[in-house]
Amino acid sequence: MNHIAMRRIPFSAPTIGPDEKSAWEKGLFGSLSGNGANCREAEAILRQRTAVPYALLTSSCTHALEIALMAMDLKPDDEIILPSFTFTSTANVVLRQGARPVFVDIDPRTFNIDPEKIREALTPRTRCLLPVHYAGQGCDMDEILRIARENGLYVLEDAAQAVGATWNDQPLGTFGDVGCFSFHATKNIVCGEGGAFLTRNDALARKAEIIREKGTNRAAFLRGEVDKYTWIGLGNSFILPDPLAALLKVQLERMEEINGARLTIWNRYFAGTRHLEEYGLVRRPYFHPKASNNAHIFGLLIENGRRDEVLARMRKWGVEATFHYVPLHSSPYMQEYFGDAVPHLPITDHVSASLLRLPLSANMTEEDTDYVLEALHAALLGTGELSLSK
Repeated sequence: MNHIAMRRIPFSAPTIGPDEKSAWEKGLFGSLSGNGANCREAEAILRQRTAVPYALLTSSCTHALEIALMAMDLKPDDEIILPSFTFTSTANVVLRQGARPVFVDIDPRTFNIDPEKIREALTPRTRCLLPVHYAGQGCDMDEILRIARENGLYVLEDAAQAVGATWNDQPLGTFGDVGCFSFHATKNIVCGEGGAFLTRNDALARKAEIIREKGTNRAAFLRGEVDKYTWIGLGNSFILPDPLAALLKVQLERMEEINGARLTIWNRYFAGTRHLEEYGLVRRPYFHPKASNNAHIFGLLIENGRRDEVLARMRKWGVEATFHYVPLHSSPYMQEYFGDAVPHLPITDHVSASLLRLPLSANMTEEDTDYVLEALHAALLGTGELSLSK
């Protein structure tokens, strides 16, 4: 291997430029509270890009999910079917509404919820399906919507990672009764923290407006529909501050540029790991033909139980590769919750133990990408030593 200079490659870095800086500075001299002009303009961009009539900015994707379940008026012990291979927020919001999470296994190729496992988990208490579009790849929304229609169920899309991605050319987050986005600093499109609630359902939208505004009808008041606003239901403070929306507006306008730059890196990784897959050392990502790729994550399955060893070597060389979710069903909290009834999810467990995510951001250069691939190859094929120049 050629001598190469030591680099530090962070796992994730937001793509913030002079336009974002300018928008942020201007935003500080406007409204500092939520639901100001910048919020309304960013919501209009989201409506235009997704072709949904209602897009409400929230303080996080977690809060968007929570608003959705509050608006659905769940009853105690209603069941919601979701994958265990997801972030804690997806299940936390279920528990906070008094509902019961029902974890099912994932597809071994896409790492998305398996529709056949959904069918097997249905009971008379099932109220909602909660698919998570892992790595920005769309779940099989054709089959999930079919199951929902056949059984009279809500569909809530956790599209936290899927901004700008599609299924069958339709934006993710727009298939179900509600879709939720994240603009956290680790996502493709960012404003530090933040999320969005999307729906075509008039009744859910009206409920969401009230919940988002601390249980008041302030949104109706601002539209001139009532002469004063007051407390009319349960709610919380889920509004995104206006300066963050100013930053978000620019990011949304740059979405094709940012996702395109990420996809260039993703494709370089995919090509650069082909022979590793041929040797049986890794399994590269798979995308369903109906699913577009917003290049949120490039994840490899490291075979033969070597994932942690490979991670340690890459980190020693400055490459901040990482694992991903500890499955929720195996977490201490869920172990206590389920007791003797902890679900058996072998595919989820295998993916969690084997997955290695490579650094990926729109700011990366070809040299950065090549360095990551050099480190990966050395960790898997070489002596475990990367030949570094002084």
